[in-house]
Amino acid sequence: MELEKFHTEFLERVRGIVDERLRDPESEFPSEELVFAETVMDDIGEAGITEQPEVAHWSGKVGNANLRLSGYSISDDQTRIDLFVSHFLGSPEVSEISDSDIKLVAKLAVNFALTCARGKLLQKLDPSSEIIGLVEILEKEWAELDQFRIFVLTDGRTKSKRLKPQDVEGRLLQVEVMDIERLFRHSSGKVRDEIVVNFEQVLKAPLPCVHVPDAELDYDYALAAIPGEVIRALYERYNTLLLEANVRSFLGARGKVNKGIATTLAGEPGHFMAFNNGLVVVCDEAELIQRADGTTGIARISGLQIVNGGQTTSSIYFATRDNKDIDLSKVRVPAKIIILKNDDENGREHLISNISRYANSQNAVKNSDLSANRSIHVQLEKLANDTWCPDGTGRWFYERAAGSYQVELLRRGRTPAQKRAFQEEIPTRRRLTKNDVAKYHEAWRGKPSQVALGGEKNFAAFMSALDEDSGIVPEPLNDRWYKELIAKVLLFKAIEQMIKRKEAKSIFHQGYVNVTAYTVALVAQQLGQRLDLEQIWNRQGVSSQLLEVCWNCAVEVNSAFEKLGGGRQFSETAKRPEFWAKVKSLQVKVPDKSFPELM
Repeated sequence: MELEKFHTEFLERVRGIVDERLRDPESEFPSEELVFAETVMDDIGEAGITEQPEVAHWSGKVGNANLRLSGYSISDDQTRIDLFVSHFLGSPEVSEISDSDIKLVAKLAVNFALTCARGKLLQKLDPSSEIIGLVEILEKEWAELDQFRIFVLTDGRTKSKRLKPQDVEGRLLQVEVMDIERLFRHSSGKVRDEIVVNFEQVLKAPLPCVHVPDAELDYDYALAAIPGEVIRALYERYNTLLLEANVRSFLGARGKVNKGIATTLAGEPGHFMAFNNGLVVVCDEAELIQRADGTTGIARISGLQIVNGGQTTSSIYFATRDNKDIDLSKVRVPAKIIILKNDDENGREHLISNISRYANSQNAVKNSDLSANRSIHVQLEKLANDTWCPDGTGRWFYERAAGSYQVELLRRGRTPAQKRAFQEEIPTRRRLTKNDVAKYHEAWRGKPSQVALGGEKNFAAFMSALDEDSGIVPEPLNDRWYKELIAKVLLFKAIEQMIKRKEAKSIFHQGYVNVTAYTVALVAQQLGQRLDLEQIWNRQGVSSQLLEVCWNCAVEVNSAFEKLGGGRQFSETAKRPEFWAKVKSLQVKVPDKSFPELM
């Protein structure tokens, strides 16, 4: 697909959502710019570039400063905050945007952050404002922030995807641009293209290496010793995106191995290379040149992923963050670099998967196969295509392969009338991705803390659970299971929409998805066996009586977040399994009178 075609399809996707919201008086933010921002933030969260963003459309003026925000994301330890701000053009053609225009847009979010940090915004906000939690964190934690990033979201194309980092009142500010070209790369499965290291710029010389080429294999091989500061800087910029192909995330500094890494860095940095097993790295391209001394060096590497050594990488970053006295100048990290040669994308991904699996096999980590060709996804796609809603005119769409909804829309919607007919049959609100299904299924299964980890991590945990216990879903999938799944989707969506309404803002200020997931888990635990999910499927909605039960439950859950969360963001509290252990002791209040879904 060409960029121009992707641009057209992306805007059509946005406008389709806007049209749906305009037809639904309960929906929020029915404008193209706001829907565009939400859609891009979803994609960023799914790609693992940030923690899952919270949507927060807000603008204002304090003194002479204009402030604007589209959303935000906060790391678990509240040491990294990402702010999102949109710059939507809505042009039918791909428009070029200058770096100076991007800086002006980014300035709106910078003004927001600084106004919060200086304590000048909190007092001006309504107590029910959905950004209260963010403002409080920026005001209290500004001095402790390690990273502060602004993401400018735009449907135009920019020359620079990252602006030069700058100091903002003692904080290092990084401005990232998520333009239509970068979105196109992500949709094409080219997320690794994000990660490029130019050693000639960073080290002022190519990185020395031992190169082992082999014309018969689908990869070349190089051995190198990467300076610790380069590893630290890579993790600081790319975070978990750097470890996308790694089967482990950071396990914390208290583990024996990671604690040992920190101790070596602090006490014996020169021995780090001798003590550490090093990294296994894959890359799409490596530019090999002759160094001044006649040896071989790597000038530039792109499409980099660390498939083994994630603990080493993240430990170097966190150790230096927590101990400013650590000197990385003597630290070298041994690295085995696999340079991919296969032009076939599927062949490359298969090789990467196997490298990750076998490189990590000594750690006895089960590497689940997350392929869209797994039986459950093939069966679910068929059920979605074959099962019509009770009205006989509409159905749901399971997007087994990313972008397949848009492909189907283009295939069947060759004229405006055909396109409208398709969107009436399968509106975007009935489109489900693999991550969506995992979210709704696992929330009902009593795993809200897992759901809070975000789309990709929850999906991986869901697939791993299926590997360990095939009884979680029937085999083969059947019509009844599918209808009950859609009922769970409808219940989740109804609760989330209910607590996000304007009149509910006085109670619910943040963490709508997390409050909803915990509410669904609580209702499922205490009423699940008594609820007739087929009733929800038949009406394609939830009765007002059941919604009243869910409202009371959501109020209790929200109160638990506020009382037991210790002042932390709901998104952080929700990830703690011990919090669910406390919440599930709450009692769901059931009305005296029966209601349609109650058996």
